[in-house]
Amino acid sequence: MMSREKRLVLLSLLTGLVLMLIKFTAYLITDSNAIFTDAAESIVNVVASGFAFYSIYLSARPRDENHPYGHGKVEFFSVFVEGGLIFIAGLIILVKAVYNLFFPNELFNLSEGIGLIALTGLINFIVGLYLVKRGRALKSLTIEADGKHLQVDAYSTFGLITGLLLITWTGLVWIDIVISLMLGAFILFNGYRLLRKSIGGLMDESDLELVNEVVDTLNTVRRTEWIDIHNLRVQRYGNELHVDCHLTLPRYYKLDRVHDEISALDNIVNAKLSTRTEFFVHADPCLPECCSYCGIADCPVRSAAFTNDIQWDIQNVTRNKKHFESIDPS
Repeated sequence: MMSREKRLVLLSLLTGLVLMLIKFTAYLITDSNAIFTDAAESIVNVVASGFAFYSIYLSARPRDENHPYGHGKVEFFSVFVEGGLIFIAGLIILVKAVYNLFFPNELFNLSEGIGLIALTGLINFIVGLYLVKRGRALKSLTIEADGKHLQVDAYSTFGLITGLLLITWTGLVWIDIVISLMLGAFILFNGYRLLRKSIGGLMDESDLELVNEVVDTLNTVRRTEWIDIHNLRVQRYGNELHVDCHLTLPRYYKLDRVHDEISALDNIVNAKLSTRTEFFVHADPCLPECCSYCGIADCPVRSAAFTNDIQWDIQNVTRNKKHFESIDPS
């Protein structure tokens, strides 16, 4: 049976194919440079959706000996391809627009072309909005990126329609080229943003929003026995998270108790987070300096009184230091 992710990408692919044909029909009957801009980007939509379909298939494959963390990172590569194609399309559109500045062409049948383009913009926006919502719900970067791409395409289409209406009302044909230049620059910028996001993911760049989500969850399930968590690192592999951290526990705990606490951390956080999370936890013994923020009431090795609880935040949880080492003495 086809997965939900594959069905969503297939929807995007089929939508892109139909809309591409409609847009090129609009271009052929109008000879509008601006409509060509929109039609050229639709080719990118189709190619990107096809690659996204393959990446969804690949990311769903189970882990194996060659890919111990799974195949989820192919989604970042998928976004890279999509961003690269959008960037190239933007460049082509800008080159053609500059060419038409010097060699303008006559426009035909604008009313019919506007009607066809308006239909494609409306469909793109509705499908794009649906894909973004479903992509976020399924924690799929590929589907969310595909939906955002369709929404960007819809916004540019609506801007295009506004310009074409101005041409109809004013008779100023040069507006067609100006619109093409503006949309080309807009498409180029959005391609750059997707490229930047994908490269960041491939390079394991820290996603602060994702780290904050994990830290907030840890605060809601925090136990007194978990004296501190530090050296926290979060990575996304497809629709799964991989979390490394150090957990400070009372130094008098035996190995089986340490194992139970680590398992409890794993199970409790997974029950709270909406994304399947794999934990790799390094257990640290507490030190006398930890006593000031350790809330265990009957601790048999306490050497100093409890003075204050330290809030877990992104600053002290991500540092490779126990919390007393992270406190600014000033």
